[in-house]
Amino acid sequence: MEILQILMGQIGLFVIYIIIGILLIKTRVLTQDMLETISRLVLKLAMPLMIFTNTLNGVTRQSLLQSWVILVLTAVFYLGTFVVAKLLAMAFRLQGDYAQVYRALSMFGNIGFMGIPIVSSVFPDKGMLYIAVFTIIDQMVLWTLGVKLTSPGGKGKFNPKKMINPCTVAVVLSVLMVIVGVPLPSLLNTALQKTGATATPLAMIYLGAVFACMDVRQYLRIKEYYGIVVVKMVLFPILLYLATGLFPVEENIHLTLALLGGMPAMSSTVMMARASGSKGDYAMGGICVTTICSIVTIPAMFWFIQMVL
Repeated sequence: MEILQILMGQIGLFVIYIIIGILLIKTRVLTQDMLETISRLVLKLAMPLMIFTNTLNGVTRQSLLQSWVILVLTAVFYLGTFVVAKLLAMAFRLQGDYAQVYRALSMFGNIGFMGIPIVSSVFPDKGMLYIAVFTIIDQMVLWTLGVKLTSPGGKGKFNPKKMINPCTVAVVLSVLMVIVGVPLPSLLNTALQKTGATATPLAMIYLGAVFACMDVRQYLRIKEYYGIVVVKMVLFPILLYLATGLFPVEENIHLTLALLGGMPAMSSTVMMARASGSKGDYAMGGICVTTICSIVTIPAMFWFIQMVL
C-alpha cells in the first residue's frame, strides 16, 4: 500500500500541474504562441538533464552490467505493444494515416514526462537503472517504426541522425560515465539536478495549456481512443506483468514494466506527426483523452496487480 500511496501522490502532482497550465492560458499569462518554446525547453534541456543526473546518481556499474535481462524484457514489451496497436487499429477499422497515427499512439507511452518521475519515485533505489536500459530499446523503436507510423502513407524513412538527440545523448553519456566511474562535481551535479527536476512540472503544465487551447469535448467522443485506454493502458500491463513473471527477475522489474505499459500516449507523437504532415490534431486528441483517463487507470491498474494478482 505504501507504493500505491507514492503512486497516487505522483498522479496528484500531475493533475495539479495540468490545472496550472489550464489556468495560465485562461488568465492569459501564457499564450498559444509560447507553448512551442516551453516544449523545446523541456525536450532539449530539462528532460535530458533529468535522465542524465538521475542515471548518474541512481545507477552503479555492477547493477548496469547485470541488467541485460531488462533489454530482453523491453524487446518483449514493444513486441506486445506492436501486436496490440495492430489489432486495435483493425478492430476499429481505421484506414490510411489515421490507422498509422493510431498505432503510434497505442505503441508509445509517455515514458519521459510521466513514466520517469513515477518509476524513480516508486523505486528510488533502482528506478533509473530500469529506465536507462529501457530507453535504449525505446529510442530505437521510436526513431524507426515510430517515424514510419507518423509519416503520411507510412512512407517515413529511418534517419539515423534523428537518434542523435538530447535524450539519447544523455542516456549514452550517463551510461558511459557510470561504467568508467567518472563522478560529477558536487556543485555541478546539484545545479543539473535542479534544472532537470523542472522537466515534469513544465511538461504537464504544457499539456494542460494545450488542452485549454483545444476543443476537448470533440475528442472525448472519438471511441477508438478508449480502445487504447482499456486494452493498452489497463489489460496490456496486467498481462505483461503475468508474462514477465515467467522470467527469473526481481519483482520490481515486473512492476516497472507494467507501470510503463500503463502510460498514456506519448506527447512526441504529435510533434512527429505534425512535422511530417500527418494527422497531428488526431494525435493530440488521443494524447488528451488517454492522459485524462490515466489519472484513474494507472492507480487502478497498479492496485489490481498488487492486491489481486
